[in-house]
Amino acid sequence: MGRKFEYVRRVTSTGNEFITPSFDLPKRATKNSMAYDIFSPESFELKPKETYMLKTGVKAAMREDEGLLLNVRSSMGKKHIMLANTNGWVDSDYYNNADNEGEIGLLLHNYGEETWIVNKGDKVAQAMFINFLVADDDNAEGERTGGFGSTGK
Repeated sequence: MGRKFEYVRRVTSTGNEFITPSFDLPKRATKNSMAYDIFSPESFELKPKETYMLKTGVKAAMREDEGLLLNVRSSMGKKHIMLANTNGWVDSDYYNNADNEGEIGLLLHNYGEETWIVNKGDKVAQAMFINFLVADDDNAEGERTGGFGSTGK
């Protein structure tokens, strides 16, 4: 399987009707950018000390020896916005899982004193594909059985 981003079905169809999403798939801003900007599929406000799960409307396909790292954009530090779990990790077997089709979720937290206003289409995070290594004596044989946060259940 190749490496790519796709929209999830919930943002591309209603019943039998195809809809063109009104926000972009993740993309790099420059040819030397190491991460892909993720765009918000909706407008929302995040009040001080609140946390919000933003369902991004996208999923990521990748090879078995790859993962996707998620972080807020560096400029969001000035606004006191962070991922509530501090880092996001997407495993290759998360793609197309039965629970949520592999939709990437961002658990955003406002630790500042001002409301953060996001408009549909704003850049809200970054995603970077990485290769990873496993130990020579690795024997993991488990199979993914769910979506967001499911491997520890």
